Amino acid sequence: MNRFSAHIGYLYTELPLAARPAAAARDGFTAIEHPEPWSVPAADMRARLADLGLTFSQVTSGMGDAAKGEKGLAALLGREAEFRAGFDRALDYAQAIGCPFVHPMAGVPKGGVLDAGETYRFNLSWALNRAEGSGVRVLVEAITIPGYYMGSLSLAAELQDQFHGRFDLLFDTYHAATLGEDPALWATQNARRIGHVHIADHPGRHEPGTGTLPFDRLLSALTAAGYAGAVGFEYVPSAATSTSAAFLPGWKRLLSEKVLP
Repeated sequence: MNRFSAHIGYLYTELPLAARPAAAARDGFTAIEHPEPWSVPAADMRARLADLGLTFSQVTSGMGDAAKGEKGLAALLGREAEFRAGFDRALDYAQAIGCPFVHPMAGVPKGGVLDAGETYRFNLSWALNRAEGSGVRVLVEAITIPGYYMGSLSLAAELQDQFHGRFDLLFDTYHAATLGEDPALWATQNARRIGHVHIADHPGRHEPGTGTLPFDRLLSALTAAGYAGAVGFEYVPSAATSTSAAFLPGWKRLLSEKVLP
């Protein structure tokens, strides 16, 4: 587990998107992620990653219209064609740059819960079939946005079991804590479910060390379970991004102490 991933949708936002990978590499991150990196063509992104020694850890599909509060399309009835086009775009981009995960966000449905659930399962099943054999896995995340369809870890885990583990969970420490979960305990009990991790402290959603979460326990739980995925940092910097990332060398030392004999 040596991939510390900078979510460059949250970090380095003072820079143009194309310049953010280099800034992340300079600060010691070994991977990056972004929900919609389309302004940087896949060939250019692949070249940047190779030059900087980075990997790209996950990308999102089908965000919808942010101005209308659409945090994804997968659970939105009547938007199936748009969902499919967005997923195909993300899947093609992920394959082109060697990204292992696509996260089709559920969104904030306006209709009934039953319609949203049926729509989400229909779209998720389609996405899983589409991704089969591509080398790219699908991620599902429990997000604490008001009205967001996939709003609980228990629902995400239940759905994962219903689909026989065909997708992985994106586990976010901030959302978990907001839901009243102990992130380290949940990770200990559910490590087999996790494909990607997002780190932000709670409360505040800032960098590690600004809140109350015991991240040393979380790292211990992940390493004890043999977690080999990326640890992504999706936080709102409380200072300039490079200043906020001062925790990173300590995390690397902590991880090496837990992994090496």
